[in-house]
Amino acid sequence: MTTIAVVSAGLSEPSSTRLLADRLGAATVDALSTTGDPVELRNVDLRPLAHEITDAMLTRFAAPALTTAMATVVEADAVVFVTPVFTAGMSGLAKSFLDVLDKDALADMPVLLGATGGTARHSLALEHGIRPVFAYLRAAVVPTGVFAATDDWGSDDAGTLDARIRRAGTDLAWMMRASRRQPQQADALPEVVDFASLLGGMQRQQ
Repeated sequence: MTTIAVVSAGLSEPSSTRLLADRLGAATVDALSTTGDPVELRNVDLRPLAHEITDAMLTRFAAPALTTAMATVVEADAVVFVTPVFTAGMSGLAKSFLDVLDKDALADMPVLLGATGGTARHSLALEHGIRPVFAYLRAAVVPTGVFAATDDWGSDDAGTLDARIRRAGTDLAWMMRASRRQPQQADALPEVVDFASLLGGMQRQQ
């Protein structure tokens, strides 16, 4: 089973970020349909994990729900990653999630990037503020990224957005076929020790 982790860092409900992520995932599935192999999309919404991500940043230990989300991303064959743009870069929630992953977790991972923002003036953030982060993580980022401004939804130019989404999905499908990514297993993730066990160990040492 080929799996694609669809990561959305949208902060609102409903979320245009989640909508873009879903459409990019669906476009990739359509592009892969010619192979005949089953493809499963696995959604990872970061908004419900915000507190756990913050705790992991502070303590370096991940709670169960965050651990599951991290494993979903690490074990996937490809990742669709979509974030709203704040201050010319990805949201703090999106960046913090990447920070709690192991530094090698996304090495050679085929990744399709998307971003949303209020106006088209934020569109270059995808290239100068988001793509370099994934380059640092040594991910295999597809050439076509998709930025969707508010005006892109339901406007006369919606067909242009649709075309960009289809092109990006095709790019990710091609990257997945050419990927040299080695399968990852959940047991390859760092072992997570719950805080109560840590306190118990400290008390025994005292």
